[in-house]
Amino acid sequence: MIPGPLGMGGAPLGNLFARIPEDVAAATMQAAWDAGIRHFDTAPHYGAGLSEHRMGAALRLHPRDAYTLSSKVGRILEPAQDVPELDQGFVGALPFRRRVDYSAAGTIRSIEDSLQRLGLARLDIVYIHDVSEDWHGPAWKDRFAEAMAGAAKALTDLRRQGVIRAWGLGVNLVAPCLAALEQAEPDVFLVAGRYTLLDHGALDQLFPACAARGAKVVLGGPYNSGLLAGGTTFNYETAPPEMVARARAIAAVCARHGVDLKAAALQFCAAHPVVATVIPGARTPAEMRENAAMMQAPIPDALWAELKREGLLPGHAPTP
Repeated sequence: MIPGPLGMGGAPLGNLFARIPEDVAAATMQAAWDAGIRHFDTAPHYGAGLSEHRMGAALRLHPRDAYTLSSKVGRILEPAQDVPELDQGFVGALPFRRRVDYSAAGTIRSIEDSLQRLGLARLDIVYIHDVSEDWHGPAWKDRFAEAMAGAAKALTDLRRQGVIRAWGLGVNLVAPCLAALEQAEPDVFLVAGRYTLLDHGALDQLFPACAARGAKVVLGGPYNSGLLAGGTTFNYETAPPEMVARARAIAAVCARHGVDLKAAALQFCAAHPVVATVIPGARTPAEMRENAAMMQAPIPDALWAELKREGLLPGHAPTP
């Protein structure tokens, strides 16, 4: 279902934090394909449809059975003339307002709208997007109940009919995934930022639960939105001092072993057996080629041993 340990996340193609020219977006998709990437993830939320437009334009150049494509439900896009320049982290998004909708009818509409934006006839995987506390606050459990009664049942029916191959949640937190495993039969979770060199929140509960149920995990945010790639953000905000210090300590260990921090970040994520693929985003062809190279870079066993001795990685975390 999910080819290869490295995929491509589509949030940057929606102009996350900064504009990407059309020619650069197209070249980045081509660089991904040339690097052997065959798993692509996008969402209506990313640039209010911009990421889906750009990703579909590139993927239509290739045979549909040659790659795996996922998108998300939970937000319906409605035309709007007053969209701000910076809208929910996306710069210069398309002129649509996002309306939260986790109903069965909203799920079907969202999929149909996504397919039209993509210009394609099929999604392989559909995730219920951001049905979690970080987006909905204390009301997230009510939203989750709506999603289980509506979107989850609709997606289960579509899977049974063969319209999609798999479904799950696309979230930044572990709790909704554990709840979904208790209440439904998801196949895969896209979890962003909760299993990285810096954050091991998915290791002790979610990953064993997935293994017991035969569910897989796709990991987004392997650089924790930038801090593990030379940036200053963690969880899409300015990184707190303790995380900056931890990242510097990990980087120092990597430097002692002659390993790029980004290579360690990607390969650590991919090493756990429930992880099907890792999907860092890329803004340029150079970033895409770098991600591919980092996934293949040699890393000595001594690096992982030192990270565990220093208490920077859990002793029971699988390593390459």
